[in-house]
Amino acid sequence: MTLHLVRHGRPLVDRAVPAHEWTLDPAAYDDVWALRDRLPSGASWYTSPEPKAVETAQLLTDAPVGIVDGLREHVRDGAWVDDLEDAVRRAFRHPDVPAEPGWEPLATCRGRVVATVGSVLAAHPGEDVVLVGHGTAWTVVVAALTDAPPDLDRWTRLAMPDVILVDRP
Repeated sequence: MTLHLVRHGRPLVDRAVPAHEWTLDPAAYDDVWALRDRLPSGASWYTSPEPKAVETAQLLTDAPVGIVDGLREHVRDGAWVDDLEDAVRRAFRHPDVPAEPGWEPLATCRGRVVATVGSVLAAHPGEDVVLVGHGTAWTVVVAALTDAPPDLDRWTRLAMPDVILVDRP
């Protein structure tokens, strides 16, 4: 069976509002709907509680979707960061310290998200699972599940929305 990690659709960016409060950009709904055919019917669905992720899940399926707090993105409260890629790369280089003021250490995000995904997968052995969430969180999950280093080049190429597939034994 397969784990489908869906990155949320393009949000409405408002620099005055923390990213975890952003909603989807209605102009991007077609991009989200275009993913529907790439996702399995009959899968178990879960999403991060962030509005952009919940709204993405609602556009992708008519099935029930569980909202799971542990799937939220790497916490990035604080001032707007002009070079997000550089800051995220620093977070991966030094996961035990905040890369920016107001950010949680990436190790904290990794511990939370990997444990949550492990619990969800354990509850659905032999089933397809779709998780809707965030690029940085999915980067640490894929690394943990494949026992490989985090692929930051893949992270930079992820679209909004996008899907990463991970085969489950």
